Amino acid sequence: MRILKYLFLLILLVAFAATVYVATLKADFEVQTTMVLKSPRATLFDYVNDYRNWETFVSWKKNNPETIFSYPKNTVGTHGTCRWTGDNQEGNLMTTSVRNAEFISQKINYNGAEAIGKITFEDTLGGTKITWKLKGKMSFGYKIYGLLRGGPIQNIEQMQQESLAQLDKTIAYEINTYKIKVDGLVKKTGTFYIKQTINSEIGKIPYNLRILIPRMVNFFAKNHIKSTGNPFVIYHSYDVAHGVSKLSVCMPIEKEIFISEGSDMSTGLLYPFQAVKTTLTGDYSHTREAWGKTRAYLSKNHLSENVGGTQIEVYRKNMMQIANPSKWITDIYIPVGVSQPTSVPKPIVVEPIVSQPTQNAETENP
Repeated sequence: MRILKYLFLLILLVAFAATVYVATLKADFEVQTTMVLKSPRATLFDYVNDYRNWETFVSWKKNNPETIFSYPKNTVGTHGTCRWTGDNQEGNLMTTSVRNAEFISQKINYNGAEAIGKITFEDTLGGTKITWKLKGKMSFGYKIYGLLRGGPIQNIEQMQQESLAQLDKTIAYEINTYKIKVDGLVKKTGTFYIKQTINSEIGKIPYNLRILIPRMVNFFAKNHIKSTGNPFVIYHSYDVAHGVSKLSVCMPIEKEIFISEGSDMSTGLLYPFQAVKTTLTGDYSHTREAWGKTRAYLSKNHLSENVGGTQIEVYRKNMMQIANPSKWITDIYIPVGVSQPTSVPKPIVVEPIVSQPTQNAETENP
């Protein structure tokens, strides 16, 4: 009995000593990790700038697969956020400022440890140099958490190193794994739609889509509007010489809806048209190649492109549904003219009609 009493007192002394030791550890910390990644700077920036991609490379997800990430309506750029919960861990990230392809500034909370972060991207020999800085204050709980894993500072450094190494592997696979298949002639169905129109530099279209597609989906959810299909983009102009494009990000609807005056959203009507369809499986950065192969198919099969028609991309599987870019599916449609080809290797495929449009809405030229 006396031995148990002494043993209990010893445990209390050890616990007290450990508590005192943890309490005396310096709470403020500043950590910086630098690594050269093989991927281009713009590609890395676009990927890291969208929090929907973070669960594919951060170490706390890889080491604890049961960790669940949740996303609000905005995950890209300034004010973009995400949250996660898992095995004895929780936290959140918020972007406070960005400079395109140069840096991302953040506020971070990880198990009570608060920090200001900055990730910078620089071109260098062999790829992109990424520098990840964290400066903040550790909570008492995080000090214990870090000590159990080799030390609080060492744990943060290891987290950064593992995450950046995994980012390099993830980008190499997710961005560079893609497939392009020209499906041939189809009859593209018509539909009413709600759109948001912007002017964009051609090189920034993939970046803008990461912002506008989630924004459109959340507009539908907020206003309790039912969509009849997947988001799509209409290209009104595509000026390669000047590197600019005018485009509309759209969502299909069953019937015309009147939008209040002053909104940056408006309605339109897409008429059915004959087109050559191409399917891209992979990241949006490969869409230019997919468009090029589609036009090569037109030329090879003596098909005349209807330059005044509606050129569209339909995001059949997109970032709102799947985190991995290698699994995104985009359907590209280039309208063909009325002239008949001398030979057509594939028959016309008729797709189901989404809705029967009338003549009462704004139209795009067929």
